[in-house]
Amino acid sequence: MAGLQPDTPKPTALTLHQASRVLEVGFDDGSSFRLPFELLRVYSPSAEVQGHGPGQEVLQTGKREVQIESLQTVGHYAVQPRFSDGHDSGIFSWDYLYHLGKQQAELWRRYEERLAAAGVERDAPMPVAAGAGCGKH
Repeated sequence: MAGLQPDTPKPTALTLHQASRVLEVGFDDGSSFRLPFELLRVYSPSAEVQGHGPGQEVLQTGKREVQIESLQTVGHYAVQPRFSDGHDSGIFSWDYLYHLGKQQAELWRRYEERLAAAGVERDAPMPVAAGAGCGKH
């Protein structure tokens, strides 16, 4: 999902709404999505969240109140948010943002299923992994 496909719509507007913690993205096909910061953080495309292969995903918790402190463009194909919990290694391509918008309801459902399967609450603090010290969760 992270690659660029030539037929994927391109953003025409990106607006951070800090009070409601939403990134609003308008695309050139007329689509517009309101992506909660929490969803973006939980589904960050970074290896810290996605792992290095299937089944290595790290379940994110305690991200309901996360903020986006800054949003940097990456070339002409992506943005890189810096979240208030220190996470800043996810690069969100236009394709991936469009996917998150189109699949938002399904992605929330899957996230809730993963939480339930793990027996953890959405607002539970992230566990500290052994050897972790980078401060990014």
